[in-house]
Amino acid sequence: MIISTKHGTPQIEITKMVESFQSMGLRVSVITGTDYTVMGLVGDTTHLDEKRIRANPYVDKVQRVSEPYKLANRLFHQEDSIVSVRGIPVGGKEKLVVIGGPCSVEGKEQIINLAREVKEAGGHMLRGGAYKPRTSPYAFQGLGTEGILDMVEARRVTGLPIVSELMSADKIDEFEECVDLVQIGARNMQNFQLLKAVGRMTKPILLKRGLANTIEEWIMSAEYIMSAGNPNVIFCERGIRTFEKYTRNTLDLSVVPILKLKSHLPVIIDPSHATGDWRYVESMSLAAIAAGADGLIIEVHDHPESAWSDGAQSVRPDRFRTIIEKGRTIAQVIGRDM
Repeated sequence: MIISTKHGTPQIEITKMVESFQSMGLRVSVITGTDYTVMGLVGDTTHLDEKRIRANPYVDKVQRVSEPYKLANRLFHQEDSIVSVRGIPVGGKEKLVVIGGPCSVEGKEQIINLAREVKEAGGHMLRGGAYKPRTSPYAFQGLGTEGILDMVEARRVTGLPIVSELMSADKIDEFEECVDLVQIGARNMQNFQLLKAVGRMTKPILLKRGLANTIEEWIMSAEYIMSAGNPNVIFCERGIRTFEKYTRNTLDLSVVPILKLKSHLPVIIDPSHATGDWRYVESMSLAAIAAGADGLIIEVHDHPESAWSDGAQSVRPDRFRTIIEKGRTIAQVIGRDM
């Protein structure tokens, strides 16, 4: 619910209203303008009587917010949120971030070599899967803790922050200690208990969209994390499941302007999982930059033909470099850097 006060309302009256709503268990966000004050009420407002609120002589307007999310809503947070990942800002209107690395960590030497190549190409962070959610129980499931420690060593060598997927709450302590950006994958987007648990973490969260979820459901998942205490959420579009068979998923670039309108949180695009084919990754990356995305997460592998997972969608380091070089040109056109 949004409440606007009349011009010239005394501060003591605003304080009374805020304290009254807080006593009802509501969280109150106050935005003070030149001529009026706006209060955003977060919580269960179904019991509030709009007519009684309007009866206050200092109240100008009362508006119920149709969206069920509040903390992620731009109505209550007009400025773009900038999420810091080990000192690298994600979001805002200036620099785009590029995350690169293999689908799966295959060993210390492999991930260190790829980390060097990602950094030399202009990448800002290193991604790598240590715990792998696979459709088949017989497919490679990841190296687990060994893979995480290999990434930690790659970070020590290159300085690149590391990004990896958390699949279960029992690994939170390990990720809190070792990982810089904690990814919640598409299959866990509505694992609400896990969302609440990562909401208690101090590390920023990369929240991927579910395979068949609406944008509102996706934002509500971010709301779960934020309501548990962690405001540092980054959206990641990785394609949704449709009837199309020529790509692995269908990349929905319309989420960029929609999320920018509805939410203040950053959004990055994963063209690798969206297309499932390295031949399409470059064009979709450039389109995402033009659409206004805050960054990209791209799968990179030295030898995709022998990758332990998702080699078909992985680009080689030289093509990764080309994507970044071309991306900088497009970013400059829309007034951003990369």
